[in-house]
Amino acid sequence: MGRLVAIVGRPNVGKSTLFNRLTRTRDAIVNDTSGTTRDRQYGIMEWNGMEMSVVDTGGWVEGSDDIFESEINKQVYIAIEEADVILFMVDVKTGITDLDDHVARILRKSAKPVIVVSNKDDNNQAVLAEAEFYALGLGKPYSISAINGTGTGDLLDEVVRIMPEKSDDAPEEMVPRFAIVGRPNAGKSSLINSLMDEERNIVTDIAGTTRDSIYTRFNKFGFDFYLVDTAGIRKKNKVNEDIEYYSVLRSIRAIENADVCLLLIDATRGIEAQDVNIFSIIQKNRKGLVVLVNKWDIAENKGQQAIKYFEDTIRERFAPFTDFPIIFGSALTRQRILKALEKSIDVYNARNRVIPTSQLNNAMQEIISAYPPPAVKGKFVKIKYVTMLQEARVPSFVFFCNLPQWIRDPYKRYLENQIRERWDFSGTPINLYFRQK
Repeated sequence: MGRLVAIVGRPNVGKSTLFNRLTRTRDAIVNDTSGTTRDRQYGIMEWNGMEMSVVDTGGWVEGSDDIFESEINKQVYIAIEEADVILFMVDVKTGITDLDDHVARILRKSAKPVIVVSNKDDNNQAVLAEAEFYALGLGKPYSISAINGTGTGDLLDEVVRIMPEKSDDAPEEMVPRFAIVGRPNAGKSSLINSLMDEERNIVTDIAGTTRDSIYTRFNKFGFDFYLVDTAGIRKKNKVNEDIEYYSVLRSIRAIENADVCLLLIDATRGIEAQDVNIFSIIQKNRKGLVVLVNKWDIAENKGQQAIKYFEDTIRERFAPFTDFPIIFGSALTRQRILKALEKSIDVYNARNRVIPTSQLNNAMQEIISAYPPPAVKGKFVKIKYVTMLQEARVPSFVFFCNLPQWIRDPYKRYLENQIRERWDFSGTPINLYFRQK
């Protein structure tokens, strides 16, 4: 079950720097040029065996030169709605500002676990100044340096300690779990309504806690699966429904709890930055993917050329992962909706496909001897044996060889493409590992 940590606070207190450190990336490049993709503010981290998603709210504020209080308010309210633990960042150099006070007031009223994180300069003279953050009324401030990482270990220990217990209400049986995701107004509600129509008696809701996902069982037309829906969708208080940031947070919740994601793209608007964002969240979580180009009934051009152009554009924007089904349909007229479900089932089956070791080795040894790994510095890499990991969440192949460190990315891509050509793994990521024989 997904766990979500949100970093909130006014601008320029170091939220992006802390995000980069926690997720061990340099993704949140502090660059607010409009149009740069915004998946930079979502990452996954692990601490003491607990995996958590991290969201840096700062990146979703529009208009970096003049940030309005109302924008920060929205972000704090959304974090309160959706996150499990909130990190409230303040800056030792400036002390408590009016805006900090304002955010603290909102956070004090919430029932969410909040940790005050005071970001300090790298000289230690700031330690005395930290005591003033007790005045925020949110408990002990944790002092860190986001730039060099001092204090982040203690902070993460505390995050793990106060993380609410997850009620793992996910259905146990081997029934696929599908999430319908996409940016606002792409047609998610229409699709869910089309699937559910009036026959409400077919569905059984397994309600989780308000924070967790709700699974709706769908069994008709020969299909049997759960639709993953996040409870947050039912609450709209204090938050304008179509805030981009809100839809991203909601998508994270649904994606983490699904096996396959049905990503809706609006045919009338084409592929946009936020579609790419949501795709990258699906990729980071290694989930199955089916793309449904929705509203095809009202698209201006509908010929084969338009379809080919659309398909090529989508695969180009989602590259290097290009092996996934694309369906053109309409949630409103129900055109090709069942086809999209069939493809989702195919992707789910591909995720669970197991290739017998002897069959795998026969095929792969032939492929490898036809085109062996390039020699590096006069050393020849020999791949002796291939096997598929059992019980892996994603199809995973282990190649045993004498010099695993010398196998470069282009050759890994070649092997992946060869596997995809021989066996159907359409829609699912696959992992390749290289181990010393």
